[in-house]
Amino acid sequence: MFVSDRNQAPSEEVEEQGNAPIAFLLDNIRSVFNVGSIFRTGDGCGANHLYLCGITATPEHAAMRKTALGAEKLLSWSSHKNGPELAAKLARSGKTLWALERTSDSVELFAQARKRPDSELVLVIGNEVTGVDPGILEHCEQVLHIPMYGQKASLNVATALGVAGYALARATS
Repeated sequence: MFVSDRNQAPSEEVEEQGNAPIAFLLDNIRSVFNVGSIFRTGDGCGANHLYLCGITATPEHAAMRKTALGAEKLLSWSSHKNGPELAAKLARSGKTLWALERTSDSVELFAQARKRPDSELVLVIGNEVTGVDPGILEHCEQVLHIPMYGQKASLNVATALGVAGYALARATS
């Protein structure tokens, strides 16, 4: 496991709201460009850590760095081979895991964002084709979805994380 040596505190504006920190767990994200975009989004919405699981590219990949535009130097991140094991460990440590995934039991993101937990929230996003690993979903206290008004059932994974990340980072408890 690699952990970057730079941590960036959330912006003062987010801290003033009194929100608990937010982190992202990326489960087997296939596109290195999506990962780079997620690093930029994570920095923008004040994420304190990115957990890169399975095949998810790390900042060692040149194309990821090109898309991240330096955000990989601003965020704490770690790489993990086994996402379900990491999810279990995070849950045991007191972090709250919420997944972004459309399921029969998922709840609408914007309604749930206002009910954010007081503990550190880890937002889980999954593979662009297969979604979040069921072994990770077992450790999630909540499964959220973004309402879709068009013909498609989902957004690009980086776009979806941007929508959800900002909604959760800006929500007041």
